[in-house]
Amino acid sequence: MEKGRIRIRRALLSVSDKTGIVEFAKGLTELGVELISTGKTAEYLRGAGVTVTEVADVTGVPEMLEGRVKTLHPAIHGAILASRADPEHQRQLEQQHISPIDLVAINLYPFEATIAEDASDLARAIEQIDIGGPTLIRSAAKNFEWVAILTEPQQYSQILDELKQSGGISLTTRLRLAQAAFQLTSRYEGVIGSFLSTVSCTDASLTAEWPQSFPPFLARAFAKVQSLRYGENPHQQAALYRELQVKGPCMANAQQLQGKALSYTNLLDLDSALYLVLEFAVPAACIIKHNTPCGVGIGEPLVEAYRQAHSTDPVSAYGGVVGLNRTVDDAMATELASTFVEAVIAPDYTERAKEILRTRENLRVMQIPAAEWQALPDPWDLRRISGGLLLQERDRADLDKTALSVVTKRKPAPAEWEALTFAWKIAKHVRSNAVVFTTANATVGIGAGQMSRVDACRVAIMKAQSSLKGTVVASDAFFPFRDGVDVVAEAGATAIIQPGGSMRDAEAIQAADEHDMAMVFAGMRHFRH
Repeated sequence: MEKGRIRIRRALLSVSDKTGIVEFAKGLTELGVELISTGKTAEYLRGAGVTVTEVADVTGVPEMLEGRVKTLHPAIHGAILASRADPEHQRQLEQQHISPIDLVAINLYPFEATIAEDASDLARAIEQIDIGGPTLIRSAAKNFEWVAILTEPQQYSQILDELKQSGGISLTTRLRLAQAAFQLTSRYEGVIGSFLSTVSCTDASLTAEWPQSFPPFLARAFAKVQSLRYGENPHQQAALYRELQVKGPCMANAQQLQGKALSYTNLLDLDSALYLVLEFAVPAACIIKHNTPCGVGIGEPLVEAYRQAHSTDPVSAYGGVVGLNRTVDDAMATELASTFVEAVIAPDYTERAKEILRTRENLRVMQIPAAEWQALPDPWDLRRISGGLLLQERDRADLDKTALSVVTKRKPAPAEWEALTFAWKIAKHVRSNAVVFTTANATVGIGAGQMSRVDACRVAIMKAQSSLKGTVVASDAFFPFRDGVDVVAEAGATAIIQPGGSMRDAEAIQAADEHDMAMVFAGMRHFRH
């Protein structure tokens, strides 16, 4: 027997999820392992022809309190927690006639699924708070030097294979299992803590407000995905973590198909690109630089949308990150390979496209499966501040047509309405102060991150590579003075969409009327700091 590898002579099986447990139990029995099990699991295994000893027969105490107490007994926990290398531990086991348990396979009551299904039934939710399960997991995981702890069905076949091949379970495997076990109990307790923090008591009645966006206690679990080359700068170390409960399209779950290792800033830009193209049901392409778009285009085919995005600001697009919401075909791949792009995110790539992109071996090619793009993206935005974090709803709001107000003498023409709708989507993703010139399907000039709105207007005009005549403008917040309206009108814009709400709205409206512009108040703003 290899040093550090333990034989499995006695195992405890107690599972809520019965997936794969019969096959696992039969496999252990074939290897000569004695099986102990709790009531319902024992009954299930016996029904499948597996010989087991009930925990009650080991402890000498029947299960009680409708199953709330089953395994909380020295005959079980002493058997798990005893160190095989400590003579005093072994003496006490012999004195109490306790045989060691070498493997524990357990999964927990489905508390999270229960409250997701119906949080109003508080009594049912409380019954799904597992006590014995987490205690068994902690005991076995603490003593991983001598005990193997399995917490999910996917581990069963791996452990059986290792037992059959080597006759035991290695210390490396036991450590890995213990790490997974404590991560599970940490998340499990966190969900319970968050849920119970939303329970209120009034005149002896209990009510849970769940799900709650901002619970009094917030527990979120993250697992490390990979180390990064460095952070924002080479002297800063960094790593990527995945939030375990997040579903839908997200960069933490993206697969890298080729290219250099991802950097911290690559991931920030890819995330911005992903959320921007998710705005559109039609084919869309964007180019992100320093976490803000320098070009966005929509339309078919996808390569034309990309070309329009690229033409907005070809200089800034160099070395940018590309977001695409359709499968990359050979035409799109050829266009990407024709210039320097840091990274691209898309739902899929044709085989020919992959071949073309491989000619750019350093290009980071990222994929999130198309099926995930159909799900709603993560609704929450978390940002660290010193000593804490800020949690807010992600800005997914679109134009509310009932809240729109045309405030000028001239109303937008149908083509202008189409362009204003497009421009407003883009302004949401541009750093404040943001001013965006667009047509109905492409950006023309983008002014981002300026300290004054009129400067944002001037930057957008300066960055434009083509005429702004006939374009429309979106501003992420109101114009505090009329000067911004005058500047965009003189550049050739014919319509503006902005939130409104300034003390000088009347001056901005007057300026628009003087220039025969249409101005729409959206009734909402899109600050992005």
